Amino acid sequence: RKIKNVLSDLNKPDTRQLQLLHFCLLLGISLAALLGNGLIISAVACGHHLHTPMFFFLLNLALSDLGSICTTVPKAMHNSLWDTRDISYTGCAAQLFSFMFFISTEFYLLTIMCYDRYVSICKPLHYGTLLGSRACAHMAAAAWASAFLNALMHTANTFSLPLCHGNALGQFFCEIPQILKLSCSNSHLTELWLLVVTGIFSLCGFVFIVFSYVQIFRAVLRIPSEQGRHKAFSTCLPHLAVVSLFVSTGIFAQLKPPSMSSPSLDLALSVLYSVVPPALNPLIYSLRNQELKAAVRRLMTGCFHKH
Repeated sequence: RKIKNVLSDLNKPDTRQLQLLHFCLLLGISLAALLGNGLIISAVACGHHLHTPMFFFLLNLALSDLGSICTTVPKAMHNSLWDTRDISYTGCAAQLFSFMFFISTEFYLLTIMCYDRYVSICKPLHYGTLLGSRACAHMAAAAWASAFLNALMHTANTFSLPLCHGNALGQFFCEIPQILKLSCSNSHLTELWLLVVTGIFSLCGFVFIVFSYVQIFRAVLRIPSEQGRHKAFSTCLPHLAVVSLFVSTGIFAQLKPPSMSSPSLDLALSVLYSVVPPALNPLIYSLRNQELKAAVRRLMTGCFHKH
């Protein structure tokens, strides 16, 4: 039995003022993410001196961040502004697929970018060989293709389940654990196992990232210049912090036991892994990078001169 609409319940505000505050907060976050990621994409695409592996992967990350934000936030803003909670069954499936696609791509790209940093700092003589233009293109294509297959598998499996426990989702977007709560079939165990397997792979990727950073920090500590060490740490630590936040909250949100579930906890976890990283990534990757800041400055100056 299928449902026509999925209701997103998200702690429905008692007053119109709270709804408008919710709308304004989401609007501010989405504008920051759109502006930051849009500037990175434009600067890297237009700046020929930025056509290097690091900036190529950063361009892909900005694209995935834009996709992730545009998948969940506009609908939540619409719900708050127009005081509605409905999303069609087809729209919910499309939102789930798109979200899984972009969020998986982001994780794969973050892992690849960590490998890029590891090679550039720990194996600089092999950088041109290990991260040539063809290798970078293959890695980026593999990230997008793997994310597509992962999203397709989860979406097809989740929406093949009969939903008979109402049509109210306790979340501001269509998320797998929330949809599984509506299922009355034992076959939802298959999707739970898929989530566990995905979580294990994500954890393995995170362990790889941590191991790589241990090697990076060991190499950085051998840098004789204190200024050089400070620059390396100030660049790597924020990236590691955002990756840790993204992976830990994402895995916990998907795999936490039902007994720990509550509307406020579910909301906080979902915001931390779905909304915060796309808004923070442009700041983390641009503020400490002089080349990118200069490219963005030239881009904005050129736009102002044209007008």
